[in-house]
Amino acid sequence: MEINLKSLREQVYEYLKEQINKQNLKGGDYIDINALSNLLKISKTPLRDALLQLEMYGFVTIKPRKGILINKLSVDDVKYFYEIIGALECAIIQQLCLYIDSQLIEKLKVYNDVMQKALDESNFDLYYKNNLNFHNSYLNLSKNHYALKIIENLRQRLYDFPKKAHYLPEWEKRSTTEHDSFIELLEKDCFKAAVFMKDVHWSFSVQEKFIMEYYFRQ
Repeated sequence: MEINLKSLREQVYEYLKEQINKQNLKGGDYIDINALSNLLKISKTPLRDALLQLEMYGFVTIKPRKGILINKLSVDDVKYFYEIIGALECAIIQQLCLYIDSQLIEKLKVYNDVMQKALDESNFDLYYKNNLNFHNSYLNLSKNHYALKIIENLRQRLYDFPKKAHYLPEWEKRSTTEHDSFIELLEKDCFKAAVFMKDVHWSFSVQEKFIMEYYFRQ
């Protein structure tokens, strides 16, 4: 691996994500740390530190004398991730209510319009990119770097590890409709918009039908 400015954690994460998305690895597989060290040309001590960070966020589990276990997402994992992301987004939005202005509202509308057009064109990569842009438009106004890091890692766990080859047009369309409702609430009552994001958009019970089909259908 070429030396670059990415942290070791990012390098290891990107490698594992690439291998999983190429179906060379899957949840439940083991990786030998010696083989990974040789492949990535990273000594075992810093590699182990990077893997410990990935383990902390639930991507892998280090098993003594067995190797590195690529974790599978469980139903409980997704449920808890949704609860955490929803609670943090709600709190951040409420803290930012004084800073919500027409410029941000317009930006959200543009991103959501692009998402809707991407669905019409079956362009999920464009949809996904603008979905992240939509949420990051207000999240990145926050100075709570701890909360933002938690959200970032949980979203990676949900969306990228592994990245699904399929998507559910009905669910994605519903998400854009929820975004429209969120924007309308944001223009009228920021606190209600924040609660909507937690109790609807990031609610496991509200989204359960789609979650089960997207993550766990055989």
